[in-house]
Amino acid sequence: MTFRRGALLVVFALALSACQTGGVRPDGPAGEDATGQLGAVRAGPSPADVYVELGSAYLADGKLTEALKNARKAVMADPNLAASYTLLGVVHQRLGQMQPAGEAFRKAVERGPHDPYALNAMGTYLCGQGRYEEADRYFRRALENPLYPTPWIALYNAGSCAEKAGRLQQAETDYRAALRRNPRFAPALLRMAHINFEQDKFLSARAYLQRYAAVAPDTAESLWLGVRTEKQLGDMDQMARYAIKLRARFPDSEQARFLGSGRQ
Repeated sequence: MTFRRGALLVVFALALSACQTGGVRPDGPAGEDATGQLGAVRAGPSPADVYVELGSAYLADGKLTEALKNARKAVMADPNLAASYTLLGVVHQRLGQMQPAGEAFRKAVERGPHDPYALNAMGTYLCGQGRYEEADRYFRRALENPLYPTPWIALYNAGSCAEKAGRLQQAETDYRAALRRNPRFAPALLRMAHINFEQDKFLSARAYLQRYAAVAPDTAESLWLGVRTEKQLGDMDQMARYAIKLRARFPDSEQARFLGSGRQ
């Protein structure tokens, strides 16, 4: 799995968790309360909740047509629910429809200006458009909400965006912050392994890979990094174990081809 694909999967997982919360209704003027409606008691269920839940389930299964239908039904059922637009934006993203995705995320933020899920979704969208500084502002706004239950996701996405922008020191800072919030967050562990490898800190790269392997299944990317890390450390036995796993589990991967060509 490439860095870009890994980052996109994290964005996708975040958006699903946002949709499954039931959403956030618009709150008072910006700056009135940093928690928005996450800290408020809802008067009752929204008629859009069922469509958001169904759409999220279809999205998780890759059934984009059904996910889109339910996202649109959610918007019609409750046009003031931020999660309806967050779901709609994610589905459009998956369909490669960037303009309507951006419009949906903008509406989600308008309806939930303190909703960390909507803010993070907008940040990931802007980062994908190369608008790195603007994206970072949305990630930081999401992190301002003290009731945000998964801040490590926004921190990871901020780090990914900083890395794309070539700001590696900021990326490392954000990844470390994500791991302070959730030491078992696999995507951040893997990126830290990559960063330490590129900085010739091979023992640290090994340590991050070991932590990654303890919480997540092997990927072609992680195994290939393991091969190269152990080669640098001179542990040929461990290098061979990584190589055997890579050939056996991901024989058609780009990384397996690199291994077969001797590129290490």
